Amino acid sequence: MAETTEDGRIDIDKKQLVELLEDLKRSNAAQQAEIDLSERYINRLDPQTHLESFETASQLEMATSPGRKTKVHTPERQQLLTLEQKCDVAQSVHKQITEDLKKAKDHSERELDNYKATLEEADIHLAEVKKECCQFDRDIVKALRDKKGVTMSAEKVSRYIEDKVRAKENLIEKLYQKNTALLSYKKKLQIQLKQQEEMGEGLTAMDFEQLKFGNMKCRKQLDEQNLKHMELKLFAGKTLHVLNSEKEKLQTLTHESDVLNGDIALRMKILVKIEEETKQAEEERNKAETLNRKLRGQLADFHIPHVLQYIKVKESHGQLQKSVKEWERKVEIAEMSLKTHTKSWAKLRIAAGARPVPAQHAAIDAGLYGF
Repeated sequence: MAETTEDGRIDIDKKQLVELLEDLKRSNAAQQAEIDLSERYINRLDPQTHLESFETASQLEMATSPGRKTKVHTPERQQLLTLEQKCDVAQSVHKQITEDLKKAKDHSERELDNYKATLEEADIHLAEVKKECCQFDRDIVKALRDKKGVTMSAEKVSRYIEDKVRAKENLIEKLYQKNTALLSYKKKLQIQLKQQEEMGEGLTAMDFEQLKFGNMKCRKQLDEQNLKHMELKLFAGKTLHVLNSEKEKLQTLTHESDVLNGDIALRMKILVKIEEETKQAEEERNKAETLNRKLRGQLADFHIPHVLQYIKVKESHGQLQKSVKEWERKVEIAEMSLKTHTKSWAKLRIAAGARPVPAQHAAIDAGLYGF
């Protein structure tokens, strides 16, 4: 609660001070908004309009302020606007803001259209660059990868670059001619327009209305044609992008086809080899079947001998083995005796003064003379 002290001052508590401060802030914010609106409204008016508005506001305030003297008019006195004037100012500023927003929207739409056109042009240029890269890879890089084409690579690259530069020069020449033709056509249209303006002094309002209607119709058709042209450019860019992707797929599939053809050729060689091995195996199988049939025939004709006959053959085989061993022993004894007689005969010949003879001849002589 507010209380009055002995010296005449008003004692206000802290809460009321805070509330009073908030009210003052809100009032100041509202007055600042009104001032901003008034400044924006005044900035749009002419100096003469400023003066008339100021005089009108002063007269209205003096007329609507009872109990005040009309002849008292000081610069320090605050000039206030009525509610109708504030409403007019707010409506005017609102209209101005709406127009500014509309202009900003139109400007942003134009900028957006320019950016879209720039992006489309960049996409088309990028597609052309990708196309040129694909052609360069197909015509030059592929030849460089081949070892046989290394000697001709520099000439081929220079010839390729010269062809591209020549094509660009031809395109520049065509565009220059087209630009010249368009400039001449523009001059012609300007001359015709000037003539029409000179002749337009005798035209009636109806003619101007017809011309205005025709101009609007032409502008509408031009906008439609521009829209179709933009759509066609977008479609052409998309088609070129799809074409480049399909070319890349074609190159990939061609490479895969080459790899598969090499694999098929290798498998064909392996198949021929397997067929030859199969044929050889068939021949070996036929030989084995013939031998098997022969062995089966022998096995079918085989008869087991009698036990006594087997014992007799076994006994005969043992006797033959024993006889072989005896004869082998006799041969060893004879060979030892032959060696002894050969040495004795050689000594006798040496003692007799005869020249020595080979051991083979000495053995023969020893055998002849019974040594």
